Amino acid sequence: MRRSCYITIGIICACVLQAGCGLSRASNGGAKPPVDSARGRLLSGTMGEIDADRDGLPDAVELRSHNDRENFRRWFTGIAETQFYETSAAWNAEQRDCAGLVRFSWREALRSHDRLWFRKMGTNSYDSIAPDVRAAGAISATLGDKLFRTHLGAFRETDLDDQTFAEFADARTLKDYNTDFISRDRRQARPGDLLFYHQPWAQKYPYHVMIFLGPAREAGEGASDWVVYHTGASAMDEGTIKKVRLAVLDQHPDPRWRPIMNNRHFLGFYRLRMLQ
Repeated sequence: MRRSCYITIGIICACVLQAGCGLSRASNGGAKPPVDSARGRLLSGTMGEIDADRDGLPDAVELRSHNDRENFRRWFTGIAETQFYETSAAWNAEQRDCAGLVRFSWREALRSHDRLWFRKMGTNSYDSIAPDVRAAGAISATLGDKLFRTHLGAFRETDLDDQTFAEFADARTLKDYNTDFISRDRRQARPGDLLFYHQPWAQKYPYHVMIFLGPAREAGEGASDWVVYHTGASAMDEGTIKKVRLAVLDQHPDPRWRPIMNNRHFLGFYRLRMLQ
């Protein structure tokens, strides 16, 4: 067992959120469109064949099987939670903010988790989280490292060449183009969903994002309302990673940071489109 994760309200109130989160510096069910392994992208087809639900993502990168969705959630949340205990050297220090934690955990969840991966991550905390995501190869062949959509619209093959997909995304871009709103009621949330806040007084980076863990892998205390997030970085402070229960955040002294339905600054829970 790792050390117990008892986080008091006093500690959380002192530095829950230090800065906004902007762009950092720097077997599957269902029919799939064919992938041209030589070009590493989708073959030509009609819009209905490439993006049937017109959500902006090519159907080849959506996780169609239940097992893939669940395995992704387990890797995504497990990697994010582990950063609280031991930040991986594989996570570029210049990309450590709230959106950066989402990007890093998302990207690493889709890797092949072999011996080389464990060595790269530099910790033994990831053992047997879950099987690998079987559709990860198709996602890599289609998008490469450019996992994040940056504009509205249904997917077109030209999106692969015109910067519609990028390696980076700030919190607002994650919300607007890569997730769908689920609810402001936490009872509708699932592990791997994202919580968003909008704080308009933070003019440069007014959006903040957290990752909903549900039950924690370590020191869960029998609770199922854990979240993990980076507080954000600034020129004066590199920020830190927090792991805390929603029940604790409910008591935050600044009501604008409470994840409750009558707080207009709390935008609610959002689900990754690739999981829909």
